[in-house]
Amino acid sequence: MPQEDEVDRIVAAWDRERPDLDFAPLHVLSRVGRLAHHLDRARRAAFSAGGMESWEFDVLSALRRAGAPYELSPKSLLQQTLVSSGTMTNRVDRLAARGLVSRRTDPHDGRGILVALTSDGRGAVDAAIAGLVRAEADILAALPEADRSQLAGLLRTLSIELGD
Repeated sequence: MPQEDEVDRIVAAWDRERPDLDFAPLHVLSRVGRLAHHLDRARRAAFSAGGMESWEFDVLSALRRAGAPYELSPKSLLQQTLVSSGTMTNRVDRLAARGLVSRRTDPHDGRGILVALTSDGRGAVDAAIAGLVRAEADILAALPEADRSQLAGLLRTLSIELGD
């Protein structure tokens, strides 16, 4: 018999108090929520070790994933980070002030601009992603590789079904 966790105790209490309801979803989604809390803590620690906040990582990592020369239009950044235009302008301004990104005129559209990752920005985001991958591996360390793969597949199916 597997060891009980807090979710098992919560569901058992609800089953006792409300036997008319099916609490099966709580077995999965309450654990996902609790794991999300651990993941959020690990991400904050990885980002703060590199002196950045999560929103900074979002922008810098979008640029890094774009590949050399590590630049994107503000519209592409908006699509990848799901923030408003005004918010993105503010974020790019703040990152530029820190020397993590630069702006330049788009050579293919003289009216447009490109946001580019600087070498300092690349170093910061590379350090942050390395720390994040280590922290996430620690979270999953209790699962054998086959279980991790199966879990990833199941979560992918659910994510696709929900439209993410």
